[in-house]
Amino acid sequence: MTDETSPPPLSRDRLIGITLDDATIARAPQQIEHEREVAIYDIMDGNTFALTERSGDLSAGPYHLKIGIVEEKLALAISNEAQEPVVTHMLSLSPFRRILKDYFLILDSYYQAIRTATPSRIEAIDMGRRGLHDEGSTVLMERLAGKIDVDFDTARRLFTLVAALHWKG
Repeated sequence: MTDETSPPPLSRDRLIGITLDDATIARAPQQIEHEREVAIYDIMDGNTFALTERSGDLSAGPYHLKIGIVEEKLALAISNEAQEPVVTHMLSLSPFRRILKDYFLILDSYYQAIRTATPSRIEAIDMGRRGLHDEGSTVLMERLAGKIDVDFDTARRLFTLVAALHWKG
């Protein structure tokens, strides 16, 4: 008989910590800082993150993830629960460049619009922002295929962090 009051066991295929590389991240306005914090909080609240190729107990989850930019590539340094390095995946940023450029343009329009535009105009801009965000999330999932399995919600939040690393002001 099981105790119905206890929560189900947590999956080992998840992130339990995320850091952004201090050397990569730039100071940002409060809205961008808030988006970073919310993305990390939401990931910690619930995520799916599993290495597709594992080699022994060292690579078993849950995981810590450090995200940064190294030599113009996205660096995803993964460590285990004891924070022992497991693997670092380096991804080309080329597939993200157009999406990030458009995303920042529309994000700037969105922040300007929330000060003066009508609610319908703000909603239209936000729909475009969400569409680009979804596109970036899909590209991220495709780039991680065969390396890391993530669900779409986790990919969306990770894309927020990738975008945060690229914010130049």
